[in-house]
This record gives sequence, C-alpha cells and structure tokens, in this order.
Amino acid sequence: MVKELGRKLIAQNKSARHDYFIEEVFECGIVLSGTEVKSLRAGRASLIDGFAMITNGELWLSGVHIPEYTEGTWNNHTPRRERKLLVHKKEIDKLAAETKQGGLTLVPLSIYFKDGKAKIELALAKGKKAHDKRATLMEQQANREITRELSRRTSGKSER
Repeated sequence: MVKELGRKLIAQNKSARHDYFIEEVFECGIVLSGTEVKSLRAGRASLIDGFAMITNGELWLSGVHIPEYTEGTWNNHTPRRERKLLVHKKEIDKLAAETKQGGLTLVPLSIYFKDGKAKIELALAKGKKAHDKRATLMEQQANREITRELSRRTSGKSER
C-alpha cells in the first residue's frame, strides 16, 4: 500500500522557463539510491545546472545536485552523479529525433514525489536569446498591469 498519495514538490527550476521556450513536457521516473531518496524526502535538491542526454538508447540526467544525506554513512551517494531516467523506448526514440533535428535540449523543470515514487518533469526546450528574454519580461509586466487595472475597475476604486 502506498504511504503517500498525491504530489509533493521537492525542487523546481524556475530559471528554465526564463531561459528556454518550453515545447513539450514529459514525466519520467528516476533510478536513485537509498540515501538519495532520503535526501529528497528532506526536500533538498537543486536543478539549476541540470540537463538530460540520450546515450546508447538510454536517457540520463546530469548536473542535478542532490546533497549527501546528513545521517548517511560511508555508503553515501555522490551529489552530482549521472542518474538514469525511466522512459518508454518509443519516447526515447522520439526525443532523440527531436533533439538532433531541431536544436532542442532536454531540461529538468521539477522533481517531485507522486504517490510515493520520485518523478522528474523534463521539458523539450529551445534556448532564448537575450532579446527574447526582455520581450518575455515586458509581456509579463504588461499582463500584471492589465490585471491590476481590471481589479481596480471591478472593485470600484478609481485613480481619479
């Protein structure tokens, strides 16, 4: 029987949505050692430098930092090791074709527990240029101003 139900977020890569155009999102399982799971349950992980790559028909996660478990012994894990991702073969073939063809990359967006199992949300993404980032920020700011003005008008408050 599953101890935990639902989704418990551990870590999020907020800069990924700022630095990349997100094309498609996938959910993958992760192969972890025991101390990595305990460290994740404590809510400790960093996705900042993370990326995924396909090697020999397998999907691998690199650059993700899961710190050593504080109560661990001599058999503690290394924090930045490569971790295998669990995805169907058809999805791996599809991802391999899209990353080779379109200049896309695989970026981790979040790590979470779903019904007691560690999962990672991967995005097929295309890098943004500096002017794209500025345009995105200006668009977000304009949307915030529009919602503020609409809320002012609906609440009856006016600047006049």
